[in-house]
Amino acid sequence: MPTPPLPDVPASAEVIEIERALTRITYLSTRARQHERLMALAGVPLDRAAVALLRQVADTEPLRPGELATRLGVEASHVTRTVQQLEKSGYLSRVPDPDDRRAQRIELTENGRRAVASVREAGARGMQLALADWKPEELRQLATLFHRMVDDFLAHAVDEEPEQHTATA
Repeated sequence: MPTPPLPDVPASAEVIEIERALTRITYLSTRARQHERLMALAGVPLDRAAVALLRQVADTEPLRPGELATRLGVEASHVTRTVQQLEKSGYLSRVPDPDDRRAQRIELTENGRRAVASVREAGARGMQLALADWKPEELRQLATLFHRMVDDFLAHAVDEEPEQHTATA
C-alpha cells in the first residue's frame, strides 16, 4: 500500500518542538551505552533486538514469528534468529497454534517473564531518578499526554493489519 502524502500544511511551532524533543529522547534511549547500562542494572545479558522482542511478546498473547516481525517492523528472518537465540537461552518457548496445528506461536518462559520484569524495573528506576524533581501531578499529566499521543499516532498510522492498533496500545 503506498504511503499517503503528508498534508500540505506547515507544522505548528509546538508540533516542531514536540518532534525535536521526541527525536532527542529516542536518541538518548537507544544509544548502545544506555542499553548496556540498563542490561547491567537489570542483570540481563541481552541485545537490543532481543529485549524489543521479549517486551513485545510480554505485551501480547503468544504470536506467530511472522506476526512478531510485523509488529516489530523487521524482516521475519531477524525474528527467527532472535527467537532461536532466546529459546536456547531459556527465555522463550514455542507452543502449538490453536488455529493451525502446523504453525507455532512464541511465548515467554518463566525465565523470560523474570527478564522482562527486571528490564522494566531497571528502566523505571532510572526514569524515577531522572524525574525525581517533578511533582506527582506533573508526572500524571505527562503520562496521560504520552498515552494520548501514542493512541493518536496509532490511530493515524498506516498499517497492513488494523488490529495492531488495539493490540499494541
